[in-house]
Amino acid sequence: MNYIEPVFRPPSEAKSLILQVTNGCSWNRCSFCEMYTAPQKKFQAKPEKQLREELQFLQQSGYRFPRIFLADGDAMTLSFRRLKTILEAIQNYLPGTRRVSSYCLPRNLKNKSVEELKELQQLGLSILYVGCETGDEELLHTIGKGESYRSSLDALQKIKQAHLKSSVMIVNGLGGRKFSQQHAIHSAKLMTETQPDYLSTLVLSFPEGPKRHQDHFNGQFEQLTQLELFEELALFISHLELSHTVFRSDHASNYLILKGTLNADKEKLLDQLHTAIHTPTAIHLRKEWQRGL
Repeated sequence: MNYIEPVFRPPSEAKSLILQVTNGCSWNRCSFCEMYTAPQKKFQAKPEKQLREELQFLQQSGYRFPRIFLADGDAMTLSFRRLKTILEAIQNYLPGTRRVSSYCLPRNLKNKSVEELKELQQLGLSILYVGCETGDEELLHTIGKGESYRSSLDALQKIKQAHLKSSVMIVNGLGGRKFSQQHAIHSAKLMTETQPDYLSTLVLSFPEGPKRHQDHFNGQFEQLTQLELFEELALFISHLELSHTVFRSDHASNYLILKGTLNADKEKLLDQLHTAIHTPTAIHLRKEWQRGL
């Protein structure tokens, strides 16, 4: 397989075949994201002929691929027709595939009907990883996300109506000190309204430096300390009202690993955060050198 690197995938897709059906991200304007800024990551869809040749090669390899992740960051921007063709080709060449997944921007689903999404689900599409990042309207505008509370809400509701699973990402510390409280509360409101199947958080990180993010804040962005990150996360979790959502805060960027089901484990998670806030030496926290994006 020839990939245009770097290639990213969710942590839960570690054992999946990465099928690069697009390169880069069609939006690629979010202030905090450095995933697709390299020159070789200019957005483009892989030609259908090349994709079929790759699937044929995989078929002839003799390996089985029960899970496939459609890369890069924006595969769901492809038209319904194109996605249907890809899923049909996967069924044809790799019939043992049980699950297909993809990253998904809320805008990707604006022009796709629930009926079309249901058809994709019946062809093997199982779970969409939705980068909501925040539920706060003002912060969404500031970071250049190109989304709104409503667009995220509509997308997550469509996913549920189509019987697809959703895994939502919220970014801890995304708005710095200025937006911390409203970011936590409004993100929790969005999650409560949409009841995702999976919910995870990662910590805002800048491997290439904060300039791009700072520019969107007119140089006024104040990054949260470790303590403030825990306080923001505790506020977020305390405002969640979820019936059965698997929660994970175990991404490499996180200082504190949290796992549970919400709301069943809400108090346990808040107790862990309380310990991290008030008695950090009594709980295991990652050192800076152990963290990464």
